[in-house]
Amino acid sequence: MSLEAGSGDPILQARGTLVRARMLTHPELARRLRLMIEIGVLFLVVPVAIRYAIFQWRIPLPLLLQPALIGLIAYLLWDPTFRMRTEMRALFPKAQLASIVGIFAVVAAVTTLYVWLEIPHRFMELPQRLPRVWVIIMIVYPVVSVIPQELIYRTFFFHRYGPLFGEARWLMYGVNGLLFGFAHVIFGSYVSILLTAILGVLVAWRYDETRSFWAVWFEHSLYGCLVFTVGLGHYFFTGIATLN
Repeated sequence: MSLEAGSGDPILQARGTLVRARMLTHPELARRLRLMIEIGVLFLVVPVAIRYAIFQWRIPLPLLLQPALIGLIAYLLWDPTFRMRTEMRALFPKAQLASIVGIFAVVAAVTTLYVWLEIPHRFMELPQRLPRVWVIIMIVYPVVSVIPQELIYRTFFFHRYGPLFGEARWLMYGVNGLLFGFAHVIFGSYVSILLTAILGVLVAWRYDETRSFWAVWFEHSLYGCLVFTVGLGHYFFTGIATLN
């Protein structure tokens, strides 16, 4: 990565690789520490606080996520090293599309078979019992849920914290995936945490490979729609829909 001397002190830049051939200076170490504390607050403390607000104050999840999303987007737009237009214009090659579809096809087949054999009473529960609700979810979920999640956990995370990991790319994917999984503590199920952590590692790798928001949006949307279709959607509902 490049180190920019705006005020005389080197600062970490987005999506780069930290220089390893020399000792880090005090400003760099201080900057790293601030970023690590920031990760802890935003991606560990905030999900726990959101869960508390949902189940103790009965606040619907969308009302809690939107202010957070607006704040993070405001930060990205304020950051002179980030261009939202560039982020939204980045597409992905056909080879990546084939990879996304190929992996999904295998996972979808295994998941469908598992639910059918092991949880038959849940199999295709939503589309069979509430087909209109299922159709709405298939349309709304990729927009209302996936876009905010990918802007926060891939676009924001990689831009803001990518330099902390330097060349340790798989460490970054693992941390990103674990934090993404932990965010789903709001649903109170280890299943939702485990499934989303695995998905988080996959889409973190995909984002680093493609630098395309739309690649991870598409991939994330596929798996989310699969979950709500085959019968695992109950692991991703809080049950809090209205304010008391």
